[in-house]
Amino acid sequence: MQLPEAENSVIEPRKLRDYLLSPMHPVGRFKAAFFARLGYNQNDWGALAADLRIHVREGEATEVGPSPFGRKFEVRGEITGPSGHRTEIVTVWIILEGEDYPRLITAYPGARP
Repeated sequence: MQLPEAENSVIEPRKLRDYLLSPMHPVGRFKAAFFARLGYNQNDWGALAADLRIHVREGEATEVGPSPFGRKFEVRGEITGPSGHRTEIVTVWIILEGEDYPRLITAYPGARP
């Protein structure tokens, strides 16, 4: 199944820049190392945003259960980074109560890079 309203997904720049691609973030730095191996970095966070938009439209979505805030989904699929390396990733999205479009929560490796 495709993520509902995938074409209208919201990816906050600070979620990428200050978390997923931040080598200084206490939790995100481990994800930043993974994304750096794919060729992504904080200065060009827009490249990751663009590739995540492709991933969310093409990947396989699974509803992972309700959250107190809305419906939560995982999307699994492959991504090819600027380095040319291709690997599986998992992204997590939420459709908040009262909204009809998904927002990115996080992303992480789906398999060993």
